[in-house]
Amino acid sequence: MNKQKLVLIGNGMAGVRCIEEILRVAPHSFEMTIFGTEPHLNYNRIQLSSVLQGGTTFNDITIHDRTWYDEQNINLFTGETVIKIDPEKQVVKTNKNREFSYDRLIIATGSVPFILPITGTNNEGVIAFRTIEDCQKMIEAAKHYRKAVVIGGGVLGLEAAFGLLNLGMEVTVVHNGRNLMERQLDERAAKLLQTELEKQGLRFLFDKETKEINGTSRVGGVSFKDGTEIPADLVVMAVGVRPNIRLAKDSGIDTNRAIIVNDYLETNIPNIYAVGECVEHQGIVYGLVKPLYDQGKVLAKRICGLECKGYEGTILSTQLKISGVDVFSVGQFTCDERFKSIEIHDELDDVYKKLVFDESKLVGAVLFGDTSDRTRLLDMILKKQKVSDVEKVTLFQALRGAEGSVASMSPSEIICNCNSVPKGAIIEAVLKTGCSTVEQVKKCTKASASCGGCKPLVSELLTYIQSDEFDEVIEQKTLCSCTSLTEDDVVYEMQMKGLSSVQEVMDVLDWHNKTGCATCLPALAYYIGMIYPEYESQQETLFVSEKMSAILQHDGSYTVIPQMYGGKTSAAQLRTIAEVAEKFGISNVAVTSEQRIHLMGVKEEDLSDVWAALNMAVSATYGNMVQNVKTCIGEHVCRCDKQPSLQLAVNLERRLEFLITPYRVKMGISACMHNGAGSTTKDIGIIGTELGWEIYAGGSSGRHIRAGELLCLEAATDDVIEIICGFIQYYRETANYLERTWQWIERVGLVHIREILFDLELRQQLLMRLEQDKFLRRTSLEKSSK
Repeated sequence: MNKQKLVLIGNGMAGVRCIEEILRVAPHSFEMTIFGTEPHLNYNRIQLSSVLQGGTTFNDITIHDRTWYDEQNINLFTGETVIKIDPEKQVVKTNKNREFSYDRLIIATGSVPFILPITGTNNEGVIAFRTIEDCQKMIEAAKHYRKAVVIGGGVLGLEAAFGLLNLGMEVTVVHNGRNLMERQLDERAAKLLQTELEKQGLRFLFDKETKEINGTSRVGGVSFKDGTEIPADLVVMAVGVRPNIRLAKDSGIDTNRAIIVNDYLETNIPNIYAVGECVEHQGIVYGLVKPLYDQGKVLAKRICGLECKGYEGTILSTQLKISGVDVFSVGQFTCDERFKSIEIHDELDDVYKKLVFDESKLVGAVLFGDTSDRTRLLDMILKKQKVSDVEKVTLFQALRGAEGSVASMSPSEIICNCNSVPKGAIIEAVLKTGCSTVEQVKKCTKASASCGGCKPLVSELLTYIQSDEFDEVIEQKTLCSCTSLTEDDVVYEMQMKGLSSVQEVMDVLDWHNKTGCATCLPALAYYIGMIYPEYESQQETLFVSEKMSAILQHDGSYTVIPQMYGGKTSAAQLRTIAEVAEKFGISNVAVTSEQRIHLMGVKEEDLSDVWAALNMAVSATYGNMVQNVKTCIGEHVCRCDKQPSLQLAVNLERRLEFLITPYRVKMGISACMHNGAGSTTKDIGIIGTELGWEIYAGGSSGRHIRAGELLCLEAATDDVIEIICGFIQYYRETANYLERTWQWIERVGLVHIREILFDLELRQQLLMRLEQDKFLRRTSLEKSSK
């Protein structure tokens, strides 16, 4: 099959990340060509400020070297600009008079720095801060000149100013507003930031509008509209960027502030897409790396023909990358009649924290002086988590101390937001590969590989791992004393060598104890059952068909459980159960917490007659399976409509019958926020709200009670069923034997699980495999009973 031709205009971070995603999901589908105007390979533009400040080199910020392009069979043209697109012929033309045809075209031309339209901007010594060349010019200027002026008091301007200060220059930041970073910080945080930066040597001029750049051939100073002026040997323009849309506009592609795209990053012209800073989605132009990466994932799947959820926008967060200055903001940071805030200001330690709420939901935060809880706050905002009045107080108590913050984080909490890297992944990388520096962790996990804002947290985590206090060792224990292999190794060898019986595993993998033990025998049987769903080991359940199943008891008798999906029954069913109990002398009859009636003490010789007399479906959820769903049907607390929750329980029980799981899975469905089924302490819990169904995961109601974490909020019942069934299947496929759902979530990360479940294509694959496994196991059960 001939490969389609894919052309990418722009060798920057957004476009190449999209290419990475395409290579991941469809590595052999396209013949790829990339054009980059800059003469460099793909590099991390966001970390130019780190280069300027002296903590990073140009080589360090190169994302892909030439070898990577060659290995991926990508035709790369650096220092070459596409100057024309012919949508009808599907051809692009470059400034070197070359033409290339395409089947799919991605425009990722990024942004260009905005230069104030004033006199003197062409003088030597007036530069922007956008490229490697700009950075090199600033470093070179610092060797020969003394006075620098940075125009712009936003994030980029402050990072440039601090870099020049470190290079030994006297730096003045000129800003046309009253406060620094007014798009990300409230007034109090901005003043605290200004004070801290002034202590480090920066100077500031506010409410200044630049009139012109003084000098003849080289810059000599800056004049303002109020009649004042200051001397300058170097002027850095950091007043913002503008989407680079000239090529798109000249080619007939719809533009506004940027290239207009739909939720799938498609332009108005077929087979032409756009991604990154040159894109306008639902009226918003993004300039941060996280949304650009989110866009790239969606676009990659769209181009590869995979079903996926469209891009829905991104909640923006900002962290200033200046050594020794901790500043973070996310979401809504101003207040009005709708948004209210809680603030604390510790003047002794120069710590300021502001949390903004929309009623009971956290929608924004500003942190200065201590940003250790930024990942937790960001997660709460992304999950639209409701916070009670008591929890608000507790939250601020937790925010008061930064010490031990990394140690107290759970393994699933995100360290690197740009690349969704959790704490556990970094610990595992350090322990397994011996990573000992931030750079090594970056190469291994991609943590800090994008904006670099998490670099201090990664460094703190490394220090913690290397300290005597660290006790979160990921133990690579052997499966049991019968083998020297770990559990993961055993499963891998079983799959690679096609081992399909317990004895075969023990023989081929050189088991020390050829008869196995109580630990490995059930584990091997479980894994064989997962790899080969038609396999069935000896069970403590007698299963013949849906109407013929029983559980063996310790005294040799059996328990028969008439099926009541969702706990619902009828007068006729109850009458039949009572008649069967009387007819066969079954005196031990009980109603369990799962809302089922157990007929206990049935003799083996009576089983066939009992089943025939009942003539109804019977439950078979003994052992490590999805247990019957607990529901709430009482009306003594409230009179909300219970029927939707009961029907949801019925549907889920039918979908999840017969499936074995790593450990027993308990579920609860509560009709409303009164949580009558104890849903928040189940492996999977569902609570009805006015907005839809809240789904919780990883709870436990055992000896050590654990509250489940909010997995998602879904309005449609069909979506809820799909998400839960997908969750169950992914748990079945990736959890270790006897690993509880909460242990599994901590190990693999809740964010990762969400990414899998909300990828429609991956979710459908999980659901398809679940149905196949269910069919094969049900068939094998029926065969084994004959």
